[in-house]
This record gives sequence, C-alpha cells and structure tokens, in this order.
Amino acid sequence: MGAVVSLSTLLDERRVWRGRPAAVPAAGHPTGFAELDAALPSGGWPEAALSEILTQAEGTGELQLLWPTLKRLALAGERVVLIGPPHIPFAPAWQAAGINLACLSVVQASGSDALWAAEQCLRSGACGAVLCWPQQANDRVLRRLQVAAESGQTLGFAYRPIEEAINPSPAALRLTIETQPTQLRVLKCRGGLAPAHPIPFSVWH
Repeated sequence: MGAVVSLSTLLDERRVWRGRPAAVPAAGHPTGFAELDAALPSGGWPEAALSEILTQAEGTGELQLLWPTLKRLALAGERVVLIGPPHIPFAPAWQAAGINLACLSVVQASGSDALWAAEQCLRSGACGAVLCWPQQANDRVLRRLQVAAESGQTLGFAYRPIEEAINPSPAALRLTIETQPTQLRVLKCRGGLAPAHPIPFSVWH
C-alpha cells in the first residue's frame, strides 16, 4: 500500500490544484417586483450592464416594469435618458409614477444615430439609466452597448421585438414580456441559470 499523504501536504507542495470559489454575482438594483428579484441571481437588474427586454407588442407594461427603478434613480438625482422611443413619453404618467421629470431626458434619434447616442450616454458615466429601442441591432452592436454600460457603470435597457429571442445576445439579462397571461420569462441571466417557470407580472404595481 502506498504512503498516506495528507491533503494539506499536497496543497503545500502545490501537487494538487485548488479551484477558485465560484464568483458571487455583483449586487443588482432591485426591480421593485419581489418575484422577479427573487428569480434573478443578483437580486435585481444586473449592475453596470445591458438588460434586454423583448416584447410581443407595445403597451404590455414594458415601461412600467422599469418605473420603480427609474423612480429610485431620479430621487437620487440620477439622469434617466430615453433614446429613440417609439412615442413621445406621456409626461403625466411618468409624474404619476413618481419620476421627477427634471431628471428625464429624451433624445430623438433613429438608426445608427440612436445607437451612437446610446453608446455615448452609457459610456459617459453621467447617467443612472439609459433606455433605448435599437433597430436591426446585431450581436456586434449589442456588445458595444454592453461594454459601454460596463465602462460607464450605468444601467442599460434595450427594448426589442420578441422575435429576437432566437438570436444570441451579449446582454447580461434577457427577459420577455408575454401576454395572455401577462408574465415575464427570463431567458438568460448573468451569474446563474434562468428560472424554468414564468413570473406573473401585473402592470398595476
């Protein structure tokens, strides 16, 4: 029988590789929806990252999903920027959600100009959150937005059609808003596995 050698001896002699502990996901920004926070590894929107929200149609609660977070940012004096929204924001609704309009900026742009503006705002570090509606954005474009969000330590949100779910994305978080019933489905989340079941979602939060 071979000699018995203690594990500590092997480690000291560097004869056994000691694996690194699994990285703990960075703390996120609470979404304001308890069930969604509980389903995400970071406990909320991933910090300094791009989150992709895929929708079946406009008006399914895609803005209300972000209002609790945007309200908290605005109360802290952070700038919230909307780049190329499909419609002019209805100011009374944003005010009713508790968002200070003095902290809200809207950039009217489209195509490559909108993507450029989104990247610059994300990278600047001067914004708390940047919402954009990229059109025909490929993996390379989304990766630039993701890197810009990391560089500027900014929350980035990209609204895209649900049909884009079949395409890969570098976004740290991808979720869909489904209707009939209205629910959220997490497709991808950094730091853990996406939950197998959908999450009930009511815009009347």
